[in-house]
Amino acid sequence: MATEVTPTDGVELPSSTAAYGIDNPAPVIEPPRTRTPRTPRATRTNFELYGWLFMRLSGVVLVVLVIGHLIIQLVLDGGVTKVGFAFVAGRWASPFWQGWDLVMLWLAMLHGGNGLRTVINDYAEQANTRFWLKALLFTAVAFTIVLGSLVIFTFDPNIR
Repeated sequence: MATEVTPTDGVELPSSTAAYGIDNPAPVIEPPRTRTPRTPRATRTNFELYGWLFMRLSGVVLVVLVIGHLIIQLVLDGGVTKVGFAFVAGRWASPFWQGWDLVMLWLAMLHGGNGLRTVINDYAEQANTRFWLKALLFTAVAFTIVLGSLVIFTFDPNIR
């Protein structure tokens, strides 16, 4: 394959892509999904931008929360053998640890749910399939957040 160098810019281009024109058209990249009459119109919101930004920020916060959690629970407090009902009851007696675990729960569920929503958008080809998979995902995320929050705030160490 021969290459040519133009004297003005000094950039090497393969001869097959040196000039697109009528005889040598540029390749056409098809959209991932073609629009149909049932496809909703594009909105003017920045939801995907905010979702992308949330994933980056929540990922950084989650790394700090999870590594801090692991260091405190497994290294400083004597390891897994000490974790039990009494250990959790002692931890959740403090509003600090309740808040730590609550923020970790909410961020982890929203971060994972947003990531899975993106995967569903990318790989589910039919609109009906996408709708039901996302409905199932949102239901599971909401159920886990509500149930986890209830456990954290209504935990009773005196249960017998």
